[in-house]
Amino acid sequence: MSNIDATVSLRDRGLALLEQLHGGHAGEAMVEELRDVCPDFADMTIDWAIGGIMARPGLDLVTRELVLVASCVTLGYATPQLQAHAEAALKVGASKEQLVETVLQLTFYAGGPAVRNALVLLKKVFAQA
Repeated sequence: MSNIDATVSLRDRGLALLEQLHGGHAGEAMVEELRDVCPDFADMTIDWAIGGIMARPGLDLVTRELVLVASCVTLGYATPQLQAHAEAALKVGASKEQLVETVLQLTFYAGGPAVRNALVLLKKVFAQA
Protein backbone atom coordinates (compact mmCIF):
# COMPACT_ATOMS: atom_id res chain seq x y z
CA MET A 1 0.00 0.00 0.00
CA SER A 2 1.35 3.40 -0.96
CA ASN A 3 1.22 6.44 1.27
CA ILE A 4 1.08 8.84 -1.68
CA ASP A 5 -1.80 11.27 -1.34
CA ALA A 6 -4.25 10.14 -4.02
CA THR A 7 -6.00 13.50 -3.94
CA VAL A 8 -2.94 15.25 -5.40
CA SER A 9 -2.62 14.91 -9.16
CA LEU A 10 0.48 13.39 -10.71
CA ARG A 11 1.09 16.76 -12.41
CA ASP A 12 0.96 18.71 -9.14
CA ARG A 13 3.11 16.15 -7.35
CA GLY A 14 5.60 16.14 -10.25
CA LEU A 15 5.82 19.93 -10.42
CA ALA A 16 6.27 20.21 -6.65
CA LEU A 17 9.08 17.65 -6.70
CA LEU A 18 10.72 19.33 -9.70
CA GLU A 19 10.69 22.57 -7.73
CA GLN A 20 12.26 20.85 -4.72
CA LEU A 21 14.95 19.09 -6.77
CA HIS A 22 15.76 21.62 -9.45
CA GLY A 23 14.18 24.86 -8.25
CA GLY A 24 12.78 27.71 -10.25
CA HIS A 25 10.92 27.01 -13.41
CA ALA A 26 12.30 23.56 -14.23
CA GLY A 27 8.92 22.15 -15.28
CA GLU A 28 8.09 25.09 -17.50
CA ALA A 29 11.58 25.03 -19.02
CA MET A 30 11.26 21.33 -19.82
CA VAL A 31 7.88 21.86 -21.49
CA GLU A 32 9.12 24.89 -23.43
CA GLU A 33 12.25 23.09 -24.64
CA LEU A 34 10.13 20.32 -26.16
CA ARG A 35 7.06 22.38 -27.15
CA ASP A 36 7.82 22.40 -30.88
CA VAL A 37 8.92 18.77 -31.04
CA CYS A 38 6.95 16.68 -28.54
CA PRO A 39 5.39 18.46 -25.58
CA ASP A 40 3.76 15.18 -24.55
CA PHE A 41 7.20 13.84 -23.60
CA ALA A 42 7.66 16.67 -21.11
CA ASP A 43 4.18 16.02 -19.73
CA MET A 44 4.92 12.30 -19.38
CA THR A 45 8.22 13.06 -17.63
CA ILE A 46 6.61 15.45 -15.15
CA ASP A 47 3.52 13.31 -14.55
CA TRP A 48 4.80 9.75 -14.67
CA ALA A 49 8.53 9.78 -14.04
CA ILE A 50 8.56 12.49 -11.40
CA GLY A 51 5.02 12.63 -10.00
CA GLY A 52 4.40 8.90 -10.31
CA ILE A 53 7.75 7.18 -9.71
CA MET A 54 10.19 9.67 -8.17
CA ALA A 55 7.63 10.72 -5.54
CA ARG A 56 6.92 7.17 -4.38
CA PRO A 57 7.73 6.09 -0.84
CA GLY A 58 10.30 3.38 -0.26
CA LEU A 59 13.47 5.26 -1.19
CA ASP A 60 14.53 8.65 0.08
CA LEU A 61 15.36 11.36 -2.45
CA VAL A 62 19.12 11.13 -1.87
CA THR A 63 19.06 7.43 -2.76
CA ARG A 64 16.84 8.05 -5.79
CA GLU A 65 19.17 10.79 -7.05
CA LEU A 66 22.27 8.61 -6.55
CA VAL A 67 20.57 5.83 -8.55
CA LEU A 68 19.82 8.32 -11.32
CA VAL A 69 23.39 9.61 -11.28
CA ALA A 70 24.62 6.03 -11.64
CA SER A 71 22.23 5.40 -14.50
CA CYS A 72 23.37 8.51 -16.35
CA VAL A 73 27.04 7.59 -15.89
CA THR A 74 26.40 4.07 -17.15
CA LEU A 75 24.65 5.38 -20.26
CA GLY A 76 27.71 7.50 -20.98
CA TYR A 77 25.91 10.11 -23.06
CA ALA A 78 23.36 11.60 -20.66
CA THR A 79 25.60 14.48 -19.59
CA PRO A 80 22.91 17.15 -19.12
CA GLN A 81 20.83 14.73 -17.08
CA LEU A 82 23.90 13.67 -15.07
CA GLN A 83 24.58 17.29 -14.19
CA ALA A 84 20.95 17.94 -13.25
CA HIS A 85 20.75 14.86 -11.03
CA ALA A 86 24.14 15.53 -9.38
CA GLU A 87 22.95 19.06 -8.57
CA ALA A 88 19.63 17.71 -7.27
CA ALA A 89 21.43 15.10 -5.16
CA LEU A 90 23.46 17.82 -3.45
CA LYS A 91 20.32 19.90 -2.99
CA VAL A 92 18.49 17.09 -1.16
CA GLY A 93 21.44 16.28 1.09
CA ALA A 94 23.86 13.95 -0.69
CA SER A 95 27.47 14.66 0.10
CA LYS A 96 30.20 15.22 -2.45
CA GLU A 97 31.81 12.02 -1.18
CA GLN A 98 28.60 10.05 -1.84
CA LEU A 99 28.46 11.35 -5.38
CA VAL A 100 32.12 10.58 -6.06
CA GLU A 101 31.80 7.08 -4.57
CA THR A 102 28.64 6.43 -6.58
CA VAL A 103 30.49 7.30 -9.78
CA LEU A 104 33.69 5.49 -8.82
CA GLN A 105 31.67 2.33 -8.05
CA LEU A 106 30.83 2.16 -11.75
CA THR A 107 34.42 1.89 -13.02
CA PHE A 108 34.13 -1.81 -13.83
CA TYR A 109 30.48 -1.61 -14.93
CA ALA A 110 30.30 1.57 -17.02
CA GLY A 111 33.97 1.76 -17.98
CA GLY A 112 36.84 4.10 -17.28
CA PRO A 113 35.97 6.74 -19.90
CA ALA A 114 32.40 7.11 -18.64
CA VAL A 115 33.61 7.36 -15.03
CA ARG A 116 36.37 9.83 -15.91
CA ASN A 117 33.93 12.06 -17.80
CA ALA A 118 31.45 11.92 -14.93
CA LEU A 119 34.12 12.84 -12.38
CA VAL A 120 35.15 15.84 -14.49
CA LEU A 121 31.49 16.89 -14.63
CA LEU A 122 31.18 16.45 -10.83
CA LYS A 123 34.18 18.75 -10.41
CA LYS A 124 32.24 21.42 -12.32
CA VAL A 125 29.06 20.78 -10.30
CA PHE A 126 31.00 21.00 -7.01
CA ALA A 127 32.62 24.28 -8.08
CA GLN A 128 29.19 25.77 -8.81
CA ALA A 129 27.61 24.50 -5.58
